[in-house]
Amino acid sequence: MNYKSMVNNYKSWLEKLGRYWVDLNPKNASELFSKDVIYYESALKEPLADWNAVSDLWKIIPSNQKNVSFDFEIISITQNLCVANWQVKRTMLPQNVKQNINGIFVFKLNEDGLCYYFKQWRAVEDF
Repeated sequence: MNYKSMVNNYKSWLEKLGRYWVDLNPKNASELFSKDVIYYESALKEPLADWNAVSDLWKIIPSNQKNVSFDFEIISITQNLCVANWQVKRTMLPQNVKQNINGIFVFKLNEDGLCYYFKQWRAVEDF
């Protein structure tokens, strides 16, 4: 695969993830991950146990947040790894606390374009 194709694959995956997050669509978001995904919700904790745990995590989003905006910038790409800086603004429910989040995703895609390794770091600021 050439570099341009790799960039397009990673960019497309991030665009879909962002769109599904903004649309509060956990079903489609969880389908971006392979069944054997290693998923770190926090870099300081063990990865989630399996794909079902990832799906359950995304299922919570429509009930605990609204007014989500998502943006990203790809920082680095190799043949099997992407590093991206991402930003989210959202309102957390039920408290209606507005948040800015700035984070890093490190992820890998398989030949089917599904994420099989996902790790994130983030800083959250309430305002």
